[in-house]
Amino acid sequence: MNPFIWATLISSLATSTIITMTSNHWLLAWLGLELNTLSILPLIMKPHHPRATEATTKYFLVQATAAALILFATTLNALQTGQWTITHASSTTTLLVTIAIILKLGLAPTHLWYPGVLQGSTMHTALVISTWQKIAPLTLLYLTHNHLNHTLLLLTGLLSATVGGLAGLNQT
Repeated sequence: MNPFIWATLISSLATSTIITMTSNHWLLAWLGLELNTLSILPLIMKPHHPRATEATTKYFLVQATAAALILFATTLNALQTGQWTITHASSTTTLLVTIAIILKLGLAPTHLWYPGVLQGSTMHTALVISTWQKIAPLTLLYLTHNHLNHTLLLLTGLLSATVGGLAGLNQT
């Protein structure tokens, strides 16, 4: 890949994460998440292999679904509260955004897309997907921590640990 294109993609990844982390407005946070998704897609597709194409398609569809759910939740929040700020979220909005973030992170109830995407990408891209791509959604969870449903988070964590442990027993 051309070094200029590579540098542009990596800088847009960093910029999108910073946009999401510093935003106080739902639309700006959504824009950062979308830029983050669109920046990683060419990196997943780089090897020009059918498995990379499948991984890119899976990643795009899952991330677009989660982004649409976030956009729906924030629009619903604007209708209910009259504000677009992240700190003024209703309970319905927080629940929908939490579910969308769980989908974006690939946590246990919605994790089936994650191994296929990692298998179809290169080792460096899988490292970026597993680390850097998680910063922005986790930041949104942190920004809405006052309104989070702790039972949902605890169940998700418990289910993720259980599924991870049981899946680890099947490894040779």
